[in-house]
Amino acid sequence: MNHYTLSRLQVGMTEEFTLTVTEEMMDRFYAITGDCSPIHMDAQYAAGRGYPGRVVYGMLSASLFSTLAGVYLPGEHCLLHQVDCKFAQPVFIGDTLTVKGTVTEVNETFREVTIKGQIQNQNGKKVVRAVIKAGLAQ
Repeated sequence: MNHYTLSRLQVGMTEEFTLTVTEEMMDRFYAITGDCSPIHMDAQYAAGRGYPGRVVYGMLSASLFSTLAGVYLPGEHCLLHQVDCKFAQPVFIGDTLTVKGTVTEVNETFREVTIKGQIQNQNGKKVVRAVIKAGLAQ
């Protein structure tokens, strides 16, 4: 876990991490949210709509921006204020995602940092983009 404070953050700083989406993650997300849409639950249904398998919940992918901000950039002192996402491509079970954030603004007055976030799959395709605003306790 990183421990950046507002005074240590600079425009252009970046952090990233990688993970692979598993069926267990999908099951846990369903257990928490109750979203039983067949596009996420039924591989045959998804195939009938032209997808190679179950489509990963968009909000599961977007939730990785919470990990980015809370663990990597800025890390421990962060409290999310806003995450504005654009879902560019579907994500599938087994995809390996790289989540990256770059600081685009540090606002001393409001003790807030703006981060440009993006998630790419193993093929280098951007699957989710975001603008993240996070406050810092220190």
